[in-house]
Amino acid sequence: MGEPEGKPAKRPYGSLRRAAQAQVTRADIARAARHLFLDRGWAATTVRDVAREAGVSVPTVYAVYGNKSGLARALADAADLSADPGRLLAALEAPGVAPAGQLAAMAAFDRRLFERAGEVIALVREAGRSEPELATFYADGRRRADETRTGVFTSWPPGVLRPGVDPRTAADVYAALCTVDVYRTLTVERGWSAERVEQWWIAALARELLAEAPAATGG
Repeated sequence: MGEPEGKPAKRPYGSLRRAAQAQVTRADIARAARHLFLDRGWAATTVRDVAREAGVSVPTVYAVYGNKSGLARALADAADLSADPGRLLAALEAPGVAPAGQLAAMAAFDRRLFERAGEVIALVREAGRSEPELATFYADGRRRADETRTGVFTSWPPGVLRPGVDPRTAADVYAALCTVDVYRTLTVERGWSAERVEQWWIAALARELLAEAPAATGG
């Protein structure tokens, strides 16, 4: 039976269309913010600049992301997702995975993270110098990463870590080696490939943390 005469036909996909349009708007704003933040710097970029670049109104930016700090948080969250945390979790929890394999999985995650979003991470950290909200956001991210690594190291049987290295110290060593600054120094300034950085991290972590480092393999 058709619609009664005089009543407009229902649009069963109207809500889906609106959701898709909202997603496109969010993506457009995020792309504009990333471009301007990285091109001009955090301090020199305003919400009005982002709105103009994205082709939307200033109120739309505020409605979607809250404020400029909200934009930066969204970019940082997207950076984490781009590195595929689910892939890391699967590798850490794989049946029979050895400690060396877990170290390799963590190094691979950080390589993906810094390769795809290192500039965004550095930007959020820099913006945190003047924005307490972003400083807290950045510190919370570092704390969560430390907790994950410490949990992994704590799960290892006695004798896996080098003598004198406890899980907390192991997390400290990891945090000192696998940083966005080290990654960018080696890739941008020294011309290393991302793959070479990852392999160096894996070897260095095993050498510094494991009582018996695995034998080197060709590749």
